[in-house]
Amino acid sequence: MTTSARPRTFLGVTTLPDADAILAALDPEQREVASAPLGAMRVVAGAGTGKTRAITHRIAYGVRSGALQPQRVLALTFTARAAGEMRTRLRELGVAGVQARTFHAAALRQLHYFWPKTVGGAAPEIMPAKAAAVAEACGRLQLRFDRTGMRDLAGEIEWAKVSLVTPDAYAAAAARARRTPPGLDVTAMARVLAVYEDVKSERGVIDFEDVLLMLRGMLDARPDIATTVREQYRHFVVDEYQDVNAVQQALLDTWLGGRDDLCVVGDPAQTIYSFTGASARHLRDFASKHPGARTVELVRNYRSTPQIITLANGLARAPGGARRWGGVELIAQQQPGPAPRLSTYADDAAEAAGVADLVFNAMAAGMPASQVAILFRTNGQSEAFESALSHKGIPYLVRGGERFFQRSEVKEATVLLRGAVRSDDGETPLPELVRSVLTGAGWSRTVPVGGAARSRWESLDALAVLADQVVGVSPAARMAEFVHEIDERAAAQHAPAVEGVTLASLHAAKGLEWDVVILAGVSDGLLPITMAETGAEIDEERRLLYVGVTRARRDLHLTWAQARVAGSRSSRRPSRFLDGLLAGTGTSATAGVRGRPAGKPKEKKIATCRTCGDALTAAVERTTGRCGNCPATYDETTFAALRAWRAAVAKAASVPAYVVFTDATLTAIAEATPSDDAGLVRIAGVGQRKLTLYGPSVLAVLGGGDPAEVAAETAAANAK
Repeated sequence: MTTSARPRTFLGVTTLPDADAILAALDPEQREVASAPLGAMRVVAGAGTGKTRAITHRIAYGVRSGALQPQRVLALTFTARAAGEMRTRLRELGVAGVQARTFHAAALRQLHYFWPKTVGGAAPEIMPAKAAAVAEACGRLQLRFDRTGMRDLAGEIEWAKVSLVTPDAYAAAAARARRTPPGLDVTAMARVLAVYEDVKSERGVIDFEDVLLMLRGMLDARPDIATTVREQYRHFVVDEYQDVNAVQQALLDTWLGGRDDLCVVGDPAQTIYSFTGASARHLRDFASKHPGARTVELVRNYRSTPQIITLANGLARAPGGARRWGGVELIAQQQPGPAPRLSTYADDAAEAAGVADLVFNAMAAGMPASQVAILFRTNGQSEAFESALSHKGIPYLVRGGERFFQRSEVKEATVLLRGAVRSDDGETPLPELVRSVLTGAGWSRTVPVGGAARSRWESLDALAVLADQVVGVSPAARMAEFVHEIDERAAAQHAPAVEGVTLASLHAAKGLEWDVVILAGVSDGLLPITMAETGAEIDEERRLLYVGVTRARRDLHLTWAQARVAGSRSSRRPSRFLDGLLAGTGTSATAGVRGRPAGKPKEKKIATCRTCGDALTAAVERTTGRCGNCPATYDETTFAALRAWRAAVAKAASVPAYVVFTDATLTAIAEATPSDDAGLVRIAGVGQRKLTLYGPSVLAVLGGGDPAEVAAETAAANAK
């Protein structure tokens, strides 16, 4: 795929690629997608096979050949970043006027447009978050939940709404989906759903799911408006179709109105959002719903080395050699590289230090920090890696943290750039002019060494590099066009690349790629995570690892720790998903077990939340290792057993429950799950006296003992 289909500039005149040039830039399978812009098509696109390239070239070919009118095409995806990338690709192909939006953005635009004509006045305000309405609903029902519980309830409400489940039908639907409401039975959860809707109605507001539901209802009730929308949008493209949920599919069907001008693109092997209501069945069943639809498989992986692809194919291959989930067998197109490596460490702290060493060595060999990522299963794992990277002075970014365009230095720079539009002399090269303006915001040609100054500089330098990219696409671009590009990216949250190692959960990493990827915590209990019990849940965990593996272009490291804390029993094992794959793929396992690096003084540092990184100021926060805004990471069953044991012990001794252990200490025990006295006594709130009184029984409960029986034994022993 070396032929370029981008606009070319010669002697100041820009020429756009013709239809044949657009097809010439594609491989055979991609060309099959692009050359048929009309009718129903399903594209099963494996990781790294160029799906965005294929569908944007399909639209561009359709426009250039006269088969499509750009303003009548609606391209749908799931993130503002992906929609922004699609618009950028189409602009590079010289195609303007195509609407590329998320489902919610497209629906909201139509809802605002048609609401005054159907209902009158402005559309209802959208709640920025569900928390307040959920809290009021619980208050009316005399239900008490902490912030974590409220967040879980909001997630369950979202699942019900995107699955088109009403309060009356919730109990049956939850049973079919094997869902357990957080801290409630299904009847109580159905009541929360009903009262939540009452609260919204009384406040005159809607939530994000209502945008889709209300627009669909409006189109069903008003055939004239539905006809208007269908006249406007004649051709639809849906990216990441494996992530479509029931309400999105229902709205898409309404938009189509029985027509077949629909191209869907997805990969069932990358279905990792089932817990939100997403289902790959829409992708699998597409041909039966659209008879005569063409199916094209994209199998040529242009991202990763053959060694990485071999491991990925192994993860996606069922016993007997069949492909799992209806995905594709990838064929690597890159040159060979190093074999994926599996490293073993003694404990989590040693693993974090070892991972930081891997990053340091990669950067010392010339790898840019922005091309290195550390991926993990849960957000709670991030803190240890942040601390280890900081110790070595390595810049990093936490994906899902503060958004790029909300950073103070970026806001300040944008104001300065906007002001520079009027003073643009039209002669100074745009990149030079932008850098001159950014100097006023703190940018310099000398890179600061570490710390906050380096982080600020990296943000500003990303804007400078963006100016280079804008000129690369549009050589005649001036400051006004550059500011417009920034505004579009800010609206779509399509941030430019910032120099720094990326820390991200596997869910947040989907759709991204790096030269060097370190998959950390690849052990049973994390991958698959302990809460995954059913076959479907275990399958989703395997797909998460598949997504992580296929993020790597050149170097792939997998790491795991034998124990959570130093000195505790080595109870972990490598992820079962790797069984039988290491020898067959050329994957190498690092010999020996790595412990904590010797000879380094232990630094005193401010306690920070292991989930979000904020400083911990309250004693209860320091005990649990989490701030009050972040969710707990313990197993609910374990915590419930400990609470039942504590209540029984306190009752037998005629003392308040907190005298046995405070809630914070009990939470810390549930999260650490120590296996011996040494591990238990390291938890804040467990001194030598309480270790003597309660240590054996706490360990017995953690080991699966019946709380009531263990409590009775404790009371008898302490009464002697």
